[in-house]
Amino acid sequence: MDILNQLGGLVLGSVPTMVLFVLLVVAYGLLVRRPMDKVLAERRARTSGAVEQAKGAISAAEAETAVYEGKLRAAKAEIFQARDKKLKQWTAERDQALSEVRTATQSRVQAARQEIEQSAAVAKKQIEGMSEELSAQILRAVLPAGATGTGVAQS
Repeated sequence: MDILNQLGGLVLGSVPTMVLFVLLVVAYGLLVRRPMDKVLAERRARTSGAVEQAKGAISAAEAETAVYEGKLRAAKAEIFQARDKKLKQWTAERDQALSEVRTATQSRVQAARQEIEQSAAVAKKQIEGMSEELSAQILRAVLPAGATGTGVAQS
């Protein structure tokens, strides 16, 4: 029983320590733990809010990038179409100019052929006329003067 008495005395002596410990734990909870939890929760909220804001900014930037790329593709397509249109126009103009030159050249060649044919026909007539005169002159020069009249008439 002596031990129980001693144990009872120790428990009674430790009651104020236990009360102080409980008060200290409660005071710690009220004075330190709760404000610290509030600050940490606020920091966490701000951090996650900043992360959400950053994600929103990133998705907005990606959307603007997609719009920009679409406009860039459209501009490139427009440039290529304009270039193709201009090339087709130049090709058509070149083909038309070549066609005109071919037509003009064919007309000149045709006119030159006709002119050559006419010149050849005139020259042929001149040669035929001159050949008759030359043959008459040759006959006069070769044959005596009296025979020329009868020989030419017989031929």
